Amino acid sequence: MKSFWHKGIFFLLLVLFHCKSQSGENMFVIKNAKIWTGNPDQPYAEALWIDGNRIRMAGSLEDFNLPKNIREIDAKGHFIVPGFIDAHLHFVEGGQRLSSVQLRDARTPEEFILRIQDYAGKVAAGTWITGGDWDHENWGGELPDREWIDSVSYDNPIFISRLDGHMALANSKAMELAGIQKDIAEVEGGSMGRDATGRLSGIFRDNAMGLIYPFIPEPSKDQLKQALLAAMDYVASHGVSSVHHVSADLDFLNEMKNEGILKTRIYGAIPLTEWKTLAKRIKDQGRGDEWLRYGALKAFADGSLGSQTAWFKDPYSNNSTEYGLNVMDLQEMFELALAADSANLQLIVHAIGDRANHEVLNLYERVIIQNGPRDRRSRIEHAQHLDAADIPRFGKLGIIASVQPYHLMDDGRWAEKLIGKERTRYTYAFRSLLDTGAKLAGGSDWFVAPPTPLEGIYGAVTRRTLDGLHLEGWIPEEKISLEEALKMYTIDAAYASFEEDIKGSIENGKLADFVILSHDLFSIEPEEIINVEILATFVDGRLQYGKLP
Repeated sequence: MKSFWHKGIFFLLLVLFHCKSQSGENMFVIKNAKIWTGNPDQPYAEALWIDGNRIRMAGSLEDFNLPKNIREIDAKGHFIVPGFIDAHLHFVEGGQRLSSVQLRDARTPEEFILRIQDYAGKVAAGTWITGGDWDHENWGGELPDREWIDSVSYDNPIFISRLDGHMALANSKAMELAGIQKDIAEVEGGSMGRDATGRLSGIFRDNAMGLIYPFIPEPSKDQLKQALLAAMDYVASHGVSSVHHVSADLDFLNEMKNEGILKTRIYGAIPLTEWKTLAKRIKDQGRGDEWLRYGALKAFADGSLGSQTAWFKDPYSNNSTEYGLNVMDLQEMFELALAADSANLQLIVHAIGDRANHEVLNLYERVIIQNGPRDRRSRIEHAQHLDAADIPRFGKLGIIASVQPYHLMDDGRWAEKLIGKERTRYTYAFRSLLDTGAKLAGGSDWFVAPPTPLEGIYGAVTRRTLDGLHLEGWIPEEKISLEEALKMYTIDAAYASFEEDIKGSIENGKLADFVILSHDLFSIEPEEIINVEILATFVDGRLQYGKLP
Protein backbone atom coordinates (compact mmCIF):
# COMPACT_ATOMS: atom_id res chain seq x y z
CA MET A 1 0.00 0.00 0.00
CA LYS A 2 1.46 3.35 -1.01
CA SER A 3 1.58 6.15 1.51
CA PHE A 4 -1.06 8.86 1.51
CA TRP A 5 1.75 11.35 0.84
CA HIS A 6 2.80 9.60 -2.37
CA LYS A 7 -0.80 9.27 -3.54
CA GLY A 8 -1.40 12.97 -2.83
CA ILE A 9 1.65 14.02 -4.83
CA PHE A 10 0.56 11.70 -7.64
CA PHE A 11 -2.86 13.33 -7.72
CA LEU A 12 -1.40 16.86 -7.75
CA LEU A 13 0.81 15.93 -10.70
CA LEU A 14 -2.29 14.73 -12.54
CA VAL A 15 -4.11 17.98 -11.81
CA LEU A 16 -1.16 20.03 -13.03
CA PHE A 17 -0.97 17.85 -16.14
CA HIS A 18 -4.68 18.35 -16.79
CA CYS A 19 -4.36 22.12 -16.59
CA LYS A 20 -1.39 22.14 -18.96
CA SER A 21 -2.94 19.70 -21.42
CA GLN A 22 -5.93 21.99 -21.91
CA SER A 23 -3.59 24.74 -23.14
CA GLY A 24 -2.74 22.74 -26.24
CA GLU A 25 0.41 20.97 -25.10
CA ASN A 26 -0.09 17.26 -24.90
CA MET A 27 3.13 15.33 -24.79
CA PHE A 28 4.10 13.61 -21.58
CA VAL A 29 5.60 10.44 -20.19
CA ILE A 30 4.38 8.25 -17.35
CA LYS A 31 7.18 6.46 -15.57
CA ASN A 32 7.57 4.07 -12.67
CA ALA A 33 4.36 2.22 -13.47
CA LYS A 34 3.37 -1.39 -13.87
CA ILE A 35 1.47 -1.55 -17.15
CA TRP A 36 -0.59 -4.47 -18.40
CA THR A 37 -0.70 -3.72 -22.10
CA GLY A 38 -3.12 -6.33 -23.42
CA ASN A 39 -0.56 -6.92 -26.18
CA PRO A 40 0.58 -10.59 -26.12
CA ASP A 41 3.87 -9.64 -27.82
CA GLN A 42 4.72 -7.25 -24.97
CA PRO A 43 2.45 -8.04 -22.01
CA TYR A 44 4.02 -5.56 -19.59
CA ALA A 45 5.73 -2.19 -19.65
CA GLU A 46 6.95 0.30 -17.04
CA ALA A 47 6.71 3.57 -18.95
CA LEU A 48 4.29 5.17 -21.37
CA TRP A 49 5.04 8.00 -23.80
CA ILE A 50 1.97 9.93 -24.95
CA ASP A 51 2.15 12.22 -27.96
CA GLY A 52 -1.08 14.08 -28.64
CA ASN A 53 -3.92 11.59 -28.56
CA ARG A 54 -1.74 8.59 -29.37
CA ILE A 55 0.57 6.21 -27.59
CA ARG A 56 3.98 6.89 -29.04
CA MET A 57 5.74 4.15 -27.13
CA ALA A 58 5.22 1.69 -24.30
CA GLY A 59 8.16 -0.07 -22.75
CA SER A 60 11.22 0.78 -20.67
CA LEU A 61 12.04 4.41 -20.00
CA GLU A 62 15.69 3.95 -20.96
CA ASP A 63 14.57 2.89 -24.44
CA PHE A 64 12.69 6.15 -25.04
CA ASN A 65 14.47 8.91 -26.93
CA LEU A 66 12.56 11.62 -25.10
CA PRO A 67 12.69 15.30 -26.05
CA LYS A 68 14.10 17.71 -23.50
CA ASN A 69 11.73 19.20 -20.92
CA ILE A 70 8.96 16.68 -21.59
CA ARG A 71 6.43 16.62 -18.78
CA GLU A 72 6.69 13.61 -16.53
CA ILE A 73 4.21 11.83 -14.27
CA ASP A 74 5.63 9.47 -11.66
CA ALA A 75 3.06 6.71 -11.28
CA LYS A 76 4.61 5.69 -7.94
CA GLY A 77 4.30 2.04 -8.93
CA HIS A 78 0.57 2.15 -9.65
CA PHE A 79 -1.05 -0.25 -12.11
CA ILE A 80 -2.12 0.87 -15.60
CA VAL A 81 -4.45 -0.95 -18.00
CA PRO A 82 -6.04 0.00 -21.32
CA GLY A 83 -9.18 2.11 -21.04
CA PHE A 84 -12.11 -0.13 -20.22
CA ILE A 85 -14.70 -0.68 -22.94
CA ASP A 86 -18.29 -1.35 -21.88
CA ALA A 87 -19.60 -3.49 -24.73
CA HIS A 88 -23.29 -3.22 -23.88
CA LEU A 89 -25.14 -0.36 -22.25
CA HIS A 90 -27.92 2.14 -22.80
CA PHE A 91 -25.82 5.25 -22.46
CA VAL A 92 -28.15 8.22 -22.52
CA GLU A 93 -30.84 6.32 -20.64
CA GLY A 94 -28.25 5.54 -18.00
CA GLY A 95 -27.53 9.25 -17.66
CA GLN A 96 -31.24 9.94 -17.31
CA ARG A 97 -31.53 7.31 -14.58
CA LEU A 98 -28.99 9.16 -12.47
CA SER A 99 -31.61 11.83 -11.75
CA SER A 100 -34.72 9.62 -11.60
CA VAL A 101 -36.33 7.99 -8.56
CA GLN A 102 -33.90 5.45 -7.11
CA LEU A 103 -35.56 2.10 -6.34
CA ARG A 104 -32.84 -0.46 -7.11
CA ASP A 105 -32.01 -1.06 -3.45
CA ALA A 106 -35.51 -0.64 -1.99
CA ARG A 107 -35.75 -3.66 0.34
CA THR A 108 -39.46 -3.71 1.22
CA PRO A 109 -42.75 -2.68 -0.42
CA GLU A 110 -43.03 0.05 2.21
CA GLU A 111 -39.63 1.48 1.27
CA PHE A 112 -40.55 1.24 -2.42
CA ILE A 113 -43.75 3.24 -1.83
CA LEU A 114 -42.08 5.81 0.42
CA ARG A 115 -39.34 6.59 -2.13
CA ILE A 116 -41.95 7.17 -4.83
CA GLN A 117 -43.94 9.39 -2.49
CA ASP A 118 -40.85 11.46 -1.62
CA TYR A 119 -39.82 11.81 -5.28
CA ALA A 120 -43.36 12.74 -6.40
CA GLY A 121 -43.36 15.50 -3.79
CA LYS A 122 -40.35 17.13 -5.48
CA VAL A 123 -41.63 17.30 -9.06
CA ALA A 124 -44.40 19.37 -10.60
CA ALA A 125 -47.93 17.97 -10.83
CA GLY A 126 -48.45 16.22 -14.15
CA THR A 127 -44.76 15.30 -14.54
CA TRP A 128 -44.22 11.72 -15.65
CA ILE A 129 -42.12 9.68 -13.22
CA THR A 130 -40.05 7.05 -15.02
CA GLY A 131 -36.89 5.02 -14.42
CA GLY A 132 -36.79 3.56 -10.95
CA ASP A 133 -35.12 0.19 -11.67
CA TRP A 134 -36.90 -1.71 -8.91
CA ASP A 135 -36.20 -5.34 -8.05
CA HIS A 136 -39.06 -7.31 -6.52
CA GLU A 137 -36.64 -10.09 -5.54
CA ASN A 138 -35.38 -7.73 -2.82
CA TRP A 139 -38.58 -8.35 -0.85
CA GLY A 140 -39.15 -11.99 -1.73
CA GLY A 141 -40.57 -11.87 -5.27
CA GLU A 142 -44.05 -10.32 -4.90
CA LEU A 143 -44.72 -8.06 -7.88
CA PRO A 144 -45.78 -4.50 -7.10
CA ASP A 145 -49.32 -3.38 -7.89
CA ARG A 146 -50.63 -0.02 -9.00
CA GLU A 147 -52.64 0.16 -5.79
CA TRP A 148 -49.36 0.41 -3.91
CA ILE A 149 -48.56 3.78 -5.47
CA ASP A 150 -51.89 5.31 -6.56
CA SER A 151 -52.45 7.02 -3.22
CA VAL A 152 -49.01 8.66 -3.24
CA SER A 153 -48.97 9.71 -6.88
CA TYR A 154 -52.42 10.96 -7.79
CA ASP A 155 -51.06 14.04 -9.60
CA ASN A 156 -48.29 12.27 -11.50
CA PRO A 157 -48.45 9.49 -14.09
CA ILE A 158 -45.89 6.82 -13.24
CA PHE A 159 -44.26 4.18 -15.42
CA ILE A 160 -41.28 2.77 -13.54
CA SER A 161 -39.17 -0.09 -14.85
CA ARG A 162 -37.90 -3.23 -13.22
CA LEU A 163 -34.12 -3.02 -13.27
CA ASP A 164 -33.87 -5.30 -16.34
CA GLY A 165 -36.03 -2.98 -18.47
CA HIS A 166 -38.35 -5.83 -19.50
CA MET A 167 -41.15 -5.15 -17.05
CA ALA A 168 -42.64 -1.93 -15.68
CA LEU A 169 -45.31 -0.77 -13.25
CA ALA A 170 -47.85 1.86 -14.28
CA ASN A 171 -50.07 3.68 -11.84
CA SER A 172 -53.74 4.26 -12.60
CA LYS A 173 -53.03 7.81 -13.82
CA ALA A 174 -50.63 6.55 -16.48
CA MET A 175 -53.05 3.85 -17.61
CA GLU A 176 -55.85 6.42 -17.81
CA LEU A 177 -53.76 8.74 -20.00
CA ALA A 178 -52.90 5.80 -22.26
CA GLY A 179 -56.55 4.77 -22.53
CA ILE A 180 -55.88 1.31 -21.08
CA GLN A 181 -58.88 -0.44 -19.57
CA LYS A 182 -59.65 -3.91 -18.22
CA ASP A 183 -60.89 -5.29 -21.55
CA ILE A 184 -57.75 -4.40 -23.52
CA ALA A 185 -56.41 -7.25 -25.65
CA GLU A 186 -53.06 -8.87 -24.94
CA VAL A 187 -50.08 -7.84 -27.06
CA GLU A 188 -48.05 -10.35 -29.06
CA GLY A 189 -44.59 -10.67 -27.57
CA GLY A 190 -45.73 -9.09 -24.31
CA SER A 191 -48.09 -9.56 -21.40
CA MET A 192 -49.99 -7.62 -18.74
CA GLY A 193 -50.44 -8.54 -15.12
CA ARG A 194 -54.02 -9.43 -14.10
CA ASP A 195 -55.61 -10.83 -10.97
CA ALA A 196 -58.19 -13.63 -10.85
CA THR A 197 -61.00 -11.20 -11.82
CA GLY A 198 -59.10 -9.90 -14.87
CA ARG A 199 -58.26 -6.59 -13.18
CA LEU A 200 -55.05 -5.06 -14.52
CA SER A 201 -52.37 -4.86 -11.85
CA GLY A 202 -50.32 -2.21 -13.64
CA ILE A 203 -47.55 -4.65 -14.62
CA PHE A 204 -46.56 -4.53 -18.29
CA ARG A 205 -43.97 -6.88 -19.80
CA ASP A 206 -41.84 -6.47 -22.94
CA ASN A 207 -43.94 -5.54 -26.01
CA ALA A 208 -46.92 -4.63 -23.82
CA MET A 209 -44.84 -1.77 -22.45
CA GLY A 210 -45.32 -0.17 -25.86
CA LEU A 211 -48.91 0.59 -24.87
CA ILE A 212 -47.60 3.22 -22.42
CA TYR A 213 -44.41 4.54 -23.99
CA PRO A 214 -46.06 6.69 -26.72
CA PHE A 215 -47.78 8.77 -24.04
CA ILE A 216 -44.60 9.68 -22.17
CA PRO A 217 -43.31 13.07 -23.41
CA GLU A 218 -40.03 12.94 -25.29
CA PRO A 219 -37.14 14.60 -23.45
CA SER A 220 -35.89 17.87 -24.89
CA LYS A 221 -32.54 18.05 -26.64
CA ASP A 222 -31.11 19.93 -23.67
CA GLN A 223 -32.33 17.20 -21.29
CA LEU A 224 -30.71 14.56 -23.47
CA LYS A 225 -27.49 16.56 -23.57
CA GLN A 226 -27.42 16.87 -19.79
CA ALA A 227 -28.05 13.12 -19.49
CA LEU A 228 -25.18 12.42 -21.89
CA LEU A 229 -22.83 14.71 -19.96
CA ALA A 230 -23.80 13.01 -16.69
CA ALA A 231 -23.30 9.57 -18.26
CA MET A 232 -19.83 10.43 -19.59
CA ASP A 233 -18.68 11.76 -16.21
CA TYR A 234 -20.11 8.72 -14.45
CA VAL A 235 -18.47 6.07 -16.61
CA ALA A 236 -15.14 7.93 -16.59
CA SER A 237 -15.18 7.64 -12.80
CA HIS A 238 -15.26 3.87 -13.30
CA GLY A 239 -12.42 3.76 -15.83
CA VAL A 240 -14.57 3.48 -18.95
CA SER A 241 -13.21 5.19 -22.06
CA SER A 242 -15.46 3.62 -24.72
CA VAL A 243 -19.00 2.26 -24.80
CA HIS A 244 -21.22 0.26 -27.12
CA HIS A 245 -24.51 2.15 -26.92
CA VAL A 246 -27.14 -0.36 -28.04
CA SER A 247 -30.09 2.03 -28.26
CA ALA A 248 -28.46 4.98 -29.94
CA ASP A 249 -29.93 8.11 -31.51
CA LEU A 250 -27.22 8.62 -34.09
CA ASP A 251 -28.40 12.06 -35.21
CA PHE A 252 -28.31 13.38 -31.66
CA LEU A 253 -24.93 11.81 -30.95
CA ASN A 254 -23.48 13.17 -34.17
CA GLU A 255 -24.67 16.65 -33.18
CA MET A 256 -23.03 16.27 -29.77
CA LYS A 257 -19.81 15.12 -31.45
CA ASN A 258 -19.86 18.18 -33.70
CA GLU A 259 -20.27 20.37 -30.62
CA GLY A 260 -17.09 18.81 -29.30
CA ILE A 261 -18.53 17.57 -26.01
CA LEU A 262 -17.82 13.85 -26.38
CA LYS A 263 -15.25 12.54 -23.95
CA THR A 264 -16.36 8.91 -24.13
CA ARG A 265 -15.95 7.02 -27.41
CA ILE A 266 -19.25 5.58 -28.64
CA TYR A 267 -20.10 2.67 -30.92
CA GLY A 268 -23.81 3.08 -31.64
CA ALA A 269 -26.40 0.45 -32.60
CA ILE A 270 -29.93 1.10 -33.83
CA PRO A 271 -32.90 -1.28 -34.28
CA LEU A 272 -32.66 -4.00 -36.93
CA THR A 273 -35.90 -2.72 -38.45
CA GLU A 274 -34.02 0.48 -39.42
CA TRP A 275 -31.26 -1.24 -41.35
CA LYS A 276 -31.96 0.69 -44.57
CA THR A 277 -31.50 3.99 -42.72
CA LEU A 278 -28.16 2.83 -41.35
CA ALA A 279 -27.01 1.48 -44.69
CA LYS A 280 -27.77 4.83 -46.35
CA ARG A 281 -25.99 6.78 -43.60
CA ILE A 282 -22.88 4.67 -44.05
CA LYS A 283 -23.01 5.00 -47.83
CA ASP A 284 -23.32 8.79 -47.58
CA GLN A 285 -21.14 9.51 -44.55
CA GLY A 286 -19.04 6.45 -43.79
CA ARG A 287 -18.95 4.57 -40.49
CA GLY A 288 -17.91 7.48 -38.33
CA ASP A 289 -14.62 8.23 -36.61
CA GLU A 290 -12.69 7.51 -33.42
CA TRP A 291 -15.31 9.26 -31.25
CA LEU A 292 -18.54 8.07 -32.83
CA ARG A 293 -18.73 4.94 -34.93
CA TYR A 294 -21.70 2.92 -36.15
CA GLY A 295 -22.58 -0.14 -38.17
CA ALA A 296 -24.53 -2.37 -35.76
CA LEU A 297 -28.19 -3.35 -35.66
CA LYS A 298 -29.97 -4.74 -32.62
CA ALA A 299 -32.97 -7.03 -32.30
CA PHE A 300 -34.64 -8.87 -29.43
CA ALA A 301 -35.39 -12.57 -29.40
CA ASP A 302 -36.85 -12.66 -25.88
CA GLY A 303 -37.18 -10.81 -22.58
CA SER A 304 -35.40 -11.36 -19.27
CA LEU A 305 -35.15 -14.01 -16.58
CA GLY A 306 -36.18 -11.69 -13.74
CA SER A 307 -39.37 -10.73 -15.56
CA GLN A 308 -39.93 -14.38 -16.51
CA THR A 309 -40.01 -13.42 -20.17
CA ALA A 310 -36.72 -15.10 -21.16
CA TRP A 311 -37.62 -17.80 -23.70
CA PHE A 312 -36.84 -21.39 -22.68
CA LYS A 313 -37.21 -24.82 -24.25
CA ASP A 314 -38.82 -26.13 -21.06
CA PRO A 315 -41.24 -24.28 -18.78
CA TYR A 316 -40.23 -22.24 -15.76
CA SER A 317 -39.82 -24.33 -12.62
CA ASN A 318 -42.33 -22.20 -10.72
CA ASN A 319 -44.91 -22.13 -13.53
CA SER A 320 -45.45 -25.23 -15.67
CA THR A 321 -47.33 -23.29 -18.37
CA GLU A 322 -44.83 -20.46 -18.80
CA TYR A 323 -41.97 -20.70 -21.31
CA GLY A 324 -41.23 -16.99 -21.65
CA LEU A 325 -41.75 -14.74 -24.65
CA ASN A 326 -40.49 -14.67 -28.23
CA VAL A 327 -40.74 -10.92 -28.72
CA MET A 328 -40.00 -10.76 -32.46
CA ASP A 329 -41.26 -13.13 -35.13
CA LEU A 330 -38.30 -15.33 -36.11
CA GLN A 331 -39.02 -15.35 -39.83
CA GLU A 332 -39.32 -11.56 -39.86
CA MET A 333 -36.05 -11.30 -37.94
CA PHE A 334 -34.31 -13.65 -40.37
CA GLU A 335 -35.47 -11.73 -43.44
CA LEU A 336 -34.33 -8.43 -41.94
CA ALA A 337 -31.04 -9.95 -40.78
CA LEU A 338 -30.34 -11.47 -44.19
CA ALA A 339 -30.89 -8.12 -45.92
CA ALA A 340 -28.86 -6.18 -43.33
CA ASP A 341 -26.01 -8.68 -43.53
CA SER A 342 -26.00 -8.30 -47.31
CA ALA A 343 -25.40 -4.59 -46.70
CA ASN A 344 -22.31 -5.46 -44.61
CA LEU A 345 -23.92 -4.43 -41.32
CA GLN A 346 -23.22 -6.08 -37.98
CA LEU A 347 -26.00 -8.04 -36.28
CA ILE A 348 -26.37 -8.04 -32.50
CA VAL A 349 -29.35 -9.91 -31.08
CA HIS A 350 -30.54 -10.03 -27.46
CA ALA A 351 -31.06 -13.62 -26.30
CA ILE A 352 -31.29 -14.80 -22.68
CA GLY A 353 -33.22 -18.09 -22.48
CA ASP A 354 -31.85 -21.33 -23.97
CA ARG A 355 -34.56 -21.41 -26.65
CA ALA A 356 -33.85 -17.82 -27.66
CA ASN A 357 -30.10 -18.49 -27.92
CA HIS A 358 -30.73 -21.67 -29.93
CA GLU A 359 -32.97 -19.86 -32.41
CA VAL A 360 -30.57 -16.93 -32.83
CA LEU A 361 -27.69 -19.32 -33.50
CA ASN A 362 -29.87 -21.03 -36.10
CA LEU A 363 -30.63 -17.64 -37.65
CA TYR A 364 -26.95 -16.68 -37.83
CA GLU A 365 -26.08 -20.03 -39.37
CA ARG A 366 -28.74 -19.56 -42.07
CA VAL A 367 -27.39 -16.07 -42.82
CA ILE A 368 -23.86 -17.43 -43.19
CA ILE A 369 -25.02 -20.19 -45.51
CA GLN A 370 -27.07 -17.90 -47.73
CA ASN A 371 -24.77 -14.85 -47.85
CA GLY A 372 -21.44 -16.66 -47.74
CA PRO A 373 -18.37 -16.17 -45.56
CA ARG A 374 -17.09 -12.75 -44.47
CA ASP A 375 -15.79 -11.04 -41.32
CA ARG A 376 -19.20 -10.48 -39.69
CA ARG A 377 -18.49 -10.52 -35.95
CA SER A 378 -22.16 -11.19 -35.26
CA ARG A 379 -23.01 -11.01 -31.59
CA ILE A 380 -25.46 -12.48 -29.15
CA GLU A 381 -26.15 -9.97 -26.42
CA HIS A 382 -26.27 -11.62 -22.97
CA ALA A 383 -26.07 -15.30 -24.05
CA GLN A 384 -27.08 -16.11 -20.49
CA HIS A 385 -28.72 -19.53 -20.36
CA LEU A 386 -27.42 -22.03 -22.87
CA ASP A 387 -28.13 -25.59 -23.88
CA ALA A 388 -24.86 -27.53 -23.66
CA ALA A 389 -25.20 -28.62 -27.30
CA ASP A 390 -25.29 -24.99 -28.46
CA ILE A 391 -22.11 -23.82 -26.73
CA PRO A 392 -19.65 -25.16 -29.39
CA ARG A 393 -21.61 -23.33 -32.07
CA PHE A 394 -20.38 -19.95 -30.83
CA GLY A 395 -16.78 -20.81 -31.68
CA LYS A 396 -17.68 -22.72 -34.84
CA LEU A 397 -19.80 -19.90 -36.26
CA GLY A 398 -17.58 -17.08 -34.99
CA ILE A 399 -20.33 -15.60 -32.83
CA ILE A 400 -19.25 -13.12 -30.15
CA ALA A 401 -20.90 -13.60 -26.77
CA SER A 402 -21.53 -10.09 -25.41
CA VAL A 403 -21.85 -10.82 -21.69
CA GLN A 404 -22.40 -8.93 -18.44
CA PRO A 405 -20.77 -10.61 -15.43
CA TYR A 406 -22.53 -8.36 -12.91
CA HIS A 407 -25.78 -10.07 -13.90
CA LEU A 408 -24.47 -13.44 -12.73
CA MET A 409 -23.69 -11.94 -9.32
CA ASP A 410 -27.29 -10.71 -9.18
CA ASP A 411 -29.13 -13.65 -10.77
CA GLY A 412 -27.25 -16.21 -8.68
CA ARG A 413 -29.37 -15.17 -5.70
CA TRP A 414 -32.65 -16.40 -7.20
CA ALA A 415 -32.23 -18.00 -10.66
CA GLU A 416 -32.53 -21.59 -9.43
CA LYS A 417 -36.06 -21.08 -8.12
CA LEU A 418 -37.12 -19.97 -11.63
CA ILE A 419 -35.36 -22.52 -13.84
CA GLY A 420 -34.01 -25.17 -11.45
CA LYS A 421 -30.46 -26.22 -10.61
CA GLU A 422 -29.89 -28.42 -13.67
CA ARG A 423 -30.51 -25.62 -16.16
CA THR A 424 -28.21 -23.22 -14.35
CA ARG A 425 -25.17 -25.40 -15.11
CA TYR A 426 -24.57 -23.50 -18.36
CA THR A 427 -25.72 -20.12 -17.10
CA TYR A 428 -23.16 -17.39 -17.88
CA ALA A 429 -20.95 -20.17 -19.25
CA PHE A 430 -17.85 -18.03 -19.77
CA ARG A 431 -15.27 -20.82 -19.37
CA SER A 432 -17.13 -23.16 -21.70
CA LEU A 433 -17.59 -20.46 -24.33
CA LEU A 434 -13.92 -19.45 -24.30
CA ASP A 435 -12.93 -23.08 -24.62
CA THR A 436 -14.83 -23.25 -27.94
CA GLY A 437 -12.65 -20.44 -29.30
CA ALA A 438 -15.42 -17.86 -29.01
CA LYS A 439 -14.64 -14.30 -27.97
CA LEU A 440 -16.35 -12.66 -25.01
CA ALA A 441 -17.04 -8.93 -24.96
CA GLY A 442 -17.65 -7.60 -21.46
CA GLY A 443 -20.31 -5.04 -20.64
CA SER A 444 -22.70 -3.89 -17.94
CA ASP A 445 -26.14 -3.39 -19.53
CA TRP A 446 -26.33 -0.06 -17.66
CA PHE A 447 -28.97 1.22 -16.68
CA VAL A 448 -29.85 -2.38 -15.79
CA ALA A 449 -26.60 -2.85 -13.84
CA PRO A 450 -23.83 -0.41 -12.86
CA PRO A 451 -21.19 0.44 -15.52
CA THR A 452 -18.33 -0.78 -13.33
CA PRO A 453 -15.83 -2.97 -15.21
CA LEU A 454 -13.85 -3.81 -12.07
CA GLU A 455 -17.00 -5.33 -10.57
CA GLY A 456 -17.56 -7.21 -13.82
CA ILE A 457 -14.00 -8.54 -13.77
CA TYR A 458 -14.45 -9.54 -10.14
CA GLY A 459 -17.69 -11.33 -11.03
CA ALA A 460 -16.17 -13.22 -13.96
CA VAL A 461 -13.15 -14.35 -11.95
CA THR A 462 -14.81 -15.20 -8.61
CA ARG A 463 -18.47 -15.78 -9.58
CA ARG A 464 -19.47 -14.64 -6.10
CA THR A 465 -23.07 -13.47 -5.76
CA LEU A 466 -24.38 -10.26 -4.24
CA ASP A 467 -25.89 -12.07 -1.28
CA GLY A 468 -22.51 -13.45 -0.19
CA LEU A 469 -23.75 -17.06 -0.22
CA HIS A 470 -21.42 -18.46 -2.89
CA LEU A 471 -17.94 -17.83 -1.54
CA GLU A 472 -16.41 -20.44 -3.88
CA GLY A 473 -18.40 -19.09 -6.79
CA TRP A 474 -21.82 -19.79 -8.28
CA ILE A 475 -21.17 -22.54 -10.85
CA PRO A 476 -17.41 -22.34 -10.18
CA GLU A 477 -16.64 -24.51 -13.24
CA GLU A 478 -17.30 -21.42 -15.34
CA LYS A 479 -14.73 -19.13 -13.69
CA ILE A 480 -12.20 -17.54 -16.02
CA SER A 481 -8.72 -16.11 -15.42
CA LEU A 482 -7.99 -12.49 -14.58
CA GLU A 483 -6.25 -11.96 -17.92
CA GLU A 484 -9.22 -13.41 -19.80
CA ALA A 485 -11.55 -11.12 -17.87
CA LEU A 486 -9.40 -8.07 -18.60
CA LYS A 487 -9.42 -8.92 -22.29
CA MET A 488 -13.24 -9.02 -22.20
CA TYR A 489 -13.27 -5.34 -21.24
CA THR A 490 -10.41 -4.20 -23.45
CA ILE A 491 -9.06 -5.79 -26.63
CA ASP A 492 -11.89 -8.27 -27.18
CA ALA A 493 -14.53 -5.58 -26.64
CA ALA A 494 -12.66 -3.48 -29.21
CA TYR A 495 -12.75 -6.47 -31.56
CA ALA A 496 -16.53 -6.64 -31.09
CA SER A 497 -16.83 -3.19 -32.72
CA PHE A 498 -14.12 -3.73 -35.39
CA GLU A 499 -11.78 -1.33 -33.57
CA GLU A 500 -9.02 -3.56 -32.23
CA ASP A 501 -6.50 -1.83 -34.53
CA ILE A 502 -6.93 1.54 -32.80
CA LYS A 503 -7.79 0.75 -29.17
CA GLY A 504 -8.23 -1.96 -26.56
CA SER A 505 -4.51 -2.37 -25.78
CA ILE A 506 -1.54 -0.20 -24.92
CA GLU A 507 0.55 -0.36 -28.09
CA ASN A 508 2.56 2.05 -30.16
CA GLY A 509 0.31 4.13 -32.38
CA LYS A 510 -2.98 3.30 -30.65
CA LEU A 511 -5.29 5.83 -29.06
CA ALA A 512 -4.12 7.09 -25.67
CA ASP A 513 -6.97 5.65 -23.61
CA PHE A 514 -5.86 4.14 -20.30
CA VAL A 515 -6.72 3.81 -16.63
CA ILE A 516 -4.54 4.10 -13.54
CA LEU A 517 -5.59 1.78 -10.72
CA SER A 518 -4.70 1.78 -7.04
CA HIS A 519 -3.47 -1.83 -7.03
CA ASP A 520 -1.84 -4.34 -9.35
CA LEU A 521 -4.72 -6.71 -10.12
CA PHE A 522 -2.30 -9.60 -10.60
CA SER A 523 -0.70 -9.22 -7.16
CA ILE A 524 -3.87 -9.28 -5.05
CA GLU A 525 -6.37 -12.00 -4.27
CA PRO A 526 -9.26 -12.16 -6.77
CA GLU A 527 -11.72 -11.37 -3.98
CA GLU A 528 -9.95 -8.00 -3.47
CA ILE A 529 -10.51 -6.80 -7.05
CA ILE A 530 -13.84 -5.30 -6.05
CA ASN A 531 -12.02 -2.93 -3.65
CA VAL A 532 -9.55 -1.54 -6.19
CA GLU A 533 -9.94 2.18 -6.89
CA ILE A 534 -9.85 4.10 -10.14
CA LEU A 535 -7.20 6.80 -9.64
CA ALA A 536 -7.37 8.33 -13.12
CA THR A 537 -9.00 7.81 -16.49
CA PHE A 538 -7.36 9.18 -19.63
CA VAL A 539 -9.23 9.37 -22.94
CA ASP A 540 -7.56 10.72 -26.07
CA GLY A 541 -4.48 11.48 -24.01
CA ARG A 542 -6.40 13.78 -21.68
CA LEU A 543 -7.35 13.36 -18.07
CA GLN A 544 -11.11 12.84 -17.88
CA TYR A 545 -11.28 11.68 -14.29
CA GLY A 546 -8.94 11.85 -11.31
CA LYS A 547 -9.46 11.83 -7.59
CA LEU A 548 -7.65 11.41 -4.30
CA PRO A 549 -7.30 7.68 -3.58
